[in-house]
Amino acid sequence: MSGHSKWHNIQGRKNAQDAKRGKIFQKISRDLYTAAKIGGADPDGNPALRLVMEKAKAANMPKDNVQRALDKATGAGGANYEEITYEGYGPAGTAVLVEALTDNRNRTAASVRSAFTHHGGSLGTTGSVAFMFDRKGYIFIANDEDLNLDEDTVFEAAIEAGAEDMKATEDGFEVITEPADFETVRNALVEQGYEVSQDEVTMIPQNTVEVPEDKLATFAAMIEELEDNDDVSAVYHSAD
Repeated sequence: MSGHSKWHNIQGRKNAQDAKRGKIFQKISRDLYTAAKIGGADPDGNPALRLVMEKAKAANMPKDNVQRALDKATGAGGANYEEITYEGYGPAGTAVLVEALTDNRNRTAASVRSAFTHHGGSLGTTGSVAFMFDRKGYIFIANDEDLNLDEDTVFEAAIEAGAEDMKATEDGFEVITEPADFETVRNALVEQGYEVSQDEVTMIPQNTVEVPEDKLATFAAMIEELEDNDDVSAVYHSAD
């Protein structure tokens, strides 16, 4: 039994790691598609795409996955993908935005609606919650006892680089930018030697909602079901 239990635990950890890796690849695929759609599929002439491709390489993302995302952006193979944003409410009135990339609008709408209704949420109409979010560049600079970065120094560096704001957390510093300034600010901070552990253009809620303890599991299950959907490329919410 102990051998079985050990294998079960190892397999459980592997499954969790695979799921996490899958979500990372999903996010990178979305960024590849967006960058290629806007600036073309040639990284030599598209700095934004080049940056995402470097992320894909660092994450050991298979080349087939990268090429598939670029093919979607260029329409190679005859596939016609469209970007759709769904809006709705989850448990405790949390606002939820779901970005999808699909070749079958009906299939995606049905599965997204199902994820909401299965967990006490409801799919809303276009514009029902989007106004509660702002699209921003997000850069996280890691900090710990070894680094011991000075908050004022980091703040000054971020603002001089063009950031909109910065907030200190227990683990580091959250730098917020306008989407157009994101790449410039990130590159400036990296050149100054700061360790950027997360960087993306994302949707940030203007206000957050505290989810009661008795609804936390239901809320988490809804988000997980949405994120596990192959058509869904990103999920944003206002839950604290």
